[in-house]
Amino acid sequence: MGSAGPGTRILLALVLLAGGIFRGCGGGSDTDARPPPQSVFSGVLTYHNDNARTGQNLQETVLTPANVTSATFGKLFSFPVDGFVYAQPLYVSNVLIAGQLRNVVFVATEHNSVYAFDADSSSNTPLWHRSFNGTANGITTTTVPFQDTASPPGYTGPGPVIPGGCGDLTPEIGITGTPVIDPATGTLYVVAKTKEVSGANVAYEHRLHALDITTGLSRPGSGRALRASVPGTTAPNDGNGNVLFQSLRQNQRAALLLSNGVVSVAFSSHCVIRPYQGWVLAFDATTLDPLGAFNAVPNDSKGKGGIWHSGGGPAADAGGNVFVMTGDGPFNAAAGGSSYSDSVLKLTKGSLTVADYFTPFNALVLETTNADMSSGGPLLLPDQPVGPPHLMVSAGKQGVIYLLNRDNMGQFQAGSDSQIVQSFPGGVCGPGTCAIFGTPAYFSNRVYTVAVGDRLKAYSLDAGQLSFSGQSTNTFQWPGATPAISANGSANGIVWALETNGSGAPVVLRAYSAADVSTQLYNSNQNLARDNPGKAVKFTVPTIANGKVYVGAQGRVSVFGLLP
Repeated sequence: MGSAGPGTRILLALVLLAGGIFRGCGGGSDTDARPPPQSVFSGVLTYHNDNARTGQNLQETVLTPANVTSATFGKLFSFPVDGFVYAQPLYVSNVLIAGQLRNVVFVATEHNSVYAFDADSSSNTPLWHRSFNGTANGITTTTVPFQDTASPPGYTGPGPVIPGGCGDLTPEIGITGTPVIDPATGTLYVVAKTKEVSGANVAYEHRLHALDITTGLSRPGSGRALRASVPGTTAPNDGNGNVLFQSLRQNQRAALLLSNGVVSVAFSSHCVIRPYQGWVLAFDATTLDPLGAFNAVPNDSKGKGGIWHSGGGPAADAGGNVFVMTGDGPFNAAAGGSSYSDSVLKLTKGSLTVADYFTPFNALVLETTNADMSSGGPLLLPDQPVGPPHLMVSAGKQGVIYLLNRDNMGQFQAGSDSQIVQSFPGGVCGPGTCAIFGTPAYFSNRVYTVAVGDRLKAYSLDAGQLSFSGQSTNTFQWPGATPAISANGSANGIVWALETNGSGAPVVLRAYSAADVSTQLYNSNQNLARDNPGKAVKFTVPTIANGKVYVGAQGRVSVFGLLP
């Protein structure tokens, strides 16, 4: 399972408190001897809290709109780590490590490390630290220097020619996509990108690791190098009619998905340097054996169609169907072809065959203007009492918000998108619409978005339709933000967002009233000397759990909470 429902969370907490499934030996001194807060909140186990990607933690009993102010709330401490933190920190309550129940935050870095920290202690010493770099059996394994992603020597196109390498992830490429945790087995799944050198031989790999969350030790089968092929003609090709997955050109930015015993991993490109395609690979969560592979453009020489979601994850419904959004590239599925660029796709569990899709009527314009659909991430809404019961929200660089019926997504219609439930511009920013780089959030019949150059916006969901209901007073510059929600049931709702303005400047943590987003409760710039979270990393998302907020940055994770 990718996330636990309320009943599962209660059962998990009771099992753990009784002696529990999570047993391990952990290191690390503890400068704060207080026991962790005990609650039925099992944790933040996946990107944006659940497989619907709603971004909501409805079991936050400590933080409220009344106490999240600069006078009472701020930065408490930070954890130093060995690289940039693009992945969202994950959190598990009541883990038994070294004979003590602890709340644990898990941090993955671009230096190919995974850390487990006591979530309530200011100790800089991790409970455990696992690195996927090192030398063994004559093979030296490192992260991938960004320069290694350079266009092949002599390459002149099509697509960009970047002889110095893609500068999107610098100085190194390691773990970018957010891991996922299975609470039933205490396993953390993570994909690391590596450069592996043995003498004159150099290989680039993506490896799927499964770690025991109590120790960081590998589960059986962990470290599998990802391999895939599908029938097709595009490059790279084996010459026998099969397109090959090639790790060097593929960027594993999207968060991992765990649903119904299947781990799904999505891929895009490094700076659109070809050859690459959008891929989704599926693996058995127990054995890590491959189950299926999807390629968005297997039979067009352009390739493309990347799946990246600005770090967001594929979503899944109760039946295990997987929902992704693809980027720029060819589209011909409406004419019976196999290219699905600039589309929202519903893929069947495991096999990843296309069950349904939606492609905007202006898909060709999206491709030619780099108005990539995959800059946004899918959001699945709760069942609706009026109209189609199973809705989802999608939006990308074009800034148009699409409300889709997941049971009949609309496919492609020339001339307009009138066949879908609803579509409308999310805003107007300067000469054009407001591009979205992130995943919308949902809480209490409202959908929240933060587009580039726009304000945090709230939309009411009523009778199966979205309508504008409010916005913040401040604007967010590039790349906007992915909002997150904390609340105690339907009460004390807070919308959290990280203002990154690219990478390098100090990240700004902002909090708003979920009931009225024009009310800003707090921002870390109000007392920057105390509350500076560190240098920003784009596309990051805060994690809110048990009265604390965890913010990833360059070389650290900062922990915010009520001031002593």
